[in-house]
Amino acid sequence: MRTAAFYRENPWFRGDDESFLMIYDIASGTSETVAAFDGLIEAPNWSKDGEALYYNKNGRICRYALASGEETVVPSDYADNCNNDHVLSPDGLSIAVSHGTREDGRSRVYTLPLTGGIPRLITPLGPSYLHGWSPDGKTLAYCAERGGEFDIYTIPAEGGVERRLTDSPGLNDGPEYAPDGEAIWFNSVRTGLMQVWKMRADGSEQTQMTFDEDRNSWFPHISPDGLRVVFLAYRKGDVAPGEHLPHRRGELRLMDADGGTLCTLSQFFGGQGTINVNSWAPDSRRFAYVKYRIKGIGEF
Repeated sequence: MRTAAFYRENPWFRGDDESFLMIYDIASGTSETVAAFDGLIEAPNWSKDGEALYYNKNGRICRYALASGEETVVPSDYADNCNNDHVLSPDGLSIAVSHGTREDGRSRVYTLPLTGGIPRLITPLGPSYLHGWSPDGKTLAYCAERGGEFDIYTIPAEGGVERRLTDSPGLNDGPEYAPDGEAIWFNSVRTGLMQVWKMRADGSEQTQMTFDEDRNSWFPHISPDGLRVVFLAYRKGDVAPGEHLPHRRGELRLMDADGGTLCTLSQFFGGQGTINVNSWAPDSRRFAYVKYRIKGIGEF
């Protein structure tokens, strides 16, 4: 039987994970377990009609109907190695996924109908990890490694020439559009610890939004009403600033979109896969996330 020490030393081994699909209610301050899975699921998106959650599982995107508890697989043809960076289109009719191609194993961004279909390649270069879709449906935002540096890029949603928005040394990740389309939120390690930042949609006016001295903060997600931002934080020392590991103690934190009040909502065992992409409900009152246990070990 594997020990906790094994998982600390091999954090990317996910073969013994148990996953719990959760919904956090802002008004009541409570979390509800929606479903439990014997295996790994990651990164829920909430459907535009509020009726379902979408997540990646075994390389595919799955739909979980909240009313019935029915799980179905979104047919995606050859895109069978989807990771936890996927986003629904603003009109709720399509999904963009990050799929590791067979040719070189690198993640690239594709789009397909939410009901299923043949994926369309959007980013010929890899690795590319999708995080945002502009409210007008015209542009995708993603983290990509080019020339040894991870930065934030945008590209037309129909494909075309990518545009680099950040150029600071170190990891820049998690770009997500504000509901008005005027800003992109992201996380950056440029000041030492990982912090939450935002910039104008053209990459200008890059502004630091969190200033924690004891946490690394990842993946800011903006509520549909534009008022709140939820993100994942690791305690300083639990991970290196540029690491986003699984099998770690983490916190879900909430801040006002204007940079005001900031608080911790929940502490849990999770990390990579918990809340990589936007998972707010359309009502801006709830969001989904995943927490984990390890078979025979639990949490540590």
